[in-house]
Amino acid sequence: MRKGRGKPGQTPQEMRRVRSPRKGEIAGVVEQILGHGKLKVRCDDGKIRLARIPGKMKKRIWIREGDVVLVKPWEFQSDEKADVIWRYTRTEANWLERRGYLNL
Repeated sequence: MRKGRGKPGQTPQEMRRVRSPRKGEIAGVVEQILGHGKLKVRCDDGKIRLARIPGKMKKRIWIREGDVVLVKPWEFQSDEKADVIWRYTRTEANWLERRGYLNL
C-alpha cells in the first residue's frame, strides 16, 4: 500500500484529542499582539490579561489575533497577567465551544 494517497501537499486526516482546560487554566481569545512575545487576551472570566508566550512556544507556534488560547494566570497579579500554555486550532475551538468549555 502506498503512503500519502490523496492530493499532493495534503496530510491525511487524523484523530487527536483536544486538550481541555484543567484546574487554574482559563480559555481566552487573543485581542491584540503587542510584540516581544506579549498578547492581550480576553479571558472566559471576563477579564483582559496581558499574556506572555514562554520561550519554548515562541518559535514553534505562531499566534494571531482571534486565536483561541489557554492561559494560566500568575500566582500574583492573577487578574492582570498570565502565561500562554496552548493554542487551539479552529476545529478544536469549535469542538470546545460545542462541549461548553468556552463561554466567549
